[in-house]
Amino acid sequence: MRTAVITGGAGGIGAATAERLAAKGFAVLIVDRDLAAAEAVAQRLGHPASACAADVSSEDDVKGYVATAIERYGRIDAFFNNAGIEGAIASVEDYPTDTFDQVLAVNLRGAFLGLKHVVPVMRTQGEGAILNTASQAGVRGVPGLSAYVASKHAVVGLSQGIALEVAAAGIRVNCLCPGPTNTRMMDDISDAVRAAGGDPASFVDRMPVGRFGEPGEIADVAAWALSEAPAFMTGAVLTVDGAMTTP
Repeated sequence: MRTAVITGGAGGIGAATAERLAAKGFAVLIVDRDLAAAEAVAQRLGHPASACAADVSSEDDVKGYVATAIERYGRIDAFFNNAGIEGAIASVEDYPTDTFDQVLAVNLRGAFLGLKHVVPVMRTQGEGAILNTASQAGVRGVPGLSAYVASKHAVVGLSQGIALEVAAAGIRVNCLCPGPTNTRMMDDISDAVRAAGGDPASFVDRMPVGRFGEPGEIADVAAWALSEAPAFMTGAVLTVDGAMTTP
């Protein structure tokens, strides 16, 4: 049985991707800071899905979820390196430095640590598929989200660099860049904009399709990239954003 590990697995996109991979016959390890939420997703999927608590910015915790996957399932065929946080919405001169550090710790360090400890498992297997979650904010600028934008641009570069490192080992590494999606993160961003006197409807106004994406739409691409995409597809940056970043 093929096995997938999903970080941020209790969130909207992570959970939807877990459902799709489970439907394709994968055993899925749901990794999240919120163990109860991760267990709820695993319970919904049924056996052999399971849950594991981890802070992806902690190397010990990352080692722990990789070891848990091997202990429970024996291998890691697909790795959805997906956990992330949005941080504050503020101009650069007002942006809290500790929040900037926290966003980079989760979004960039967390992605790096996942790669650092999953890639050796896949090298031993001689195969594997990795998908790192960046954002449409990883390929364009977004005002007021300096830490998030910086971290997601870095995830795009990290993905491409590691794709080159491991291509000859039979490991595919691609990068997913979703547009604004109806998830907890987008709800929180909208609330923050509203609290500051802004209108979150302006986000939709900038989207050619006239709406936010749905978690399942992003998950359809993620699950395909991790399970069915051709071996020749590696190093790709997959924008799923309703044409938001189309030139």
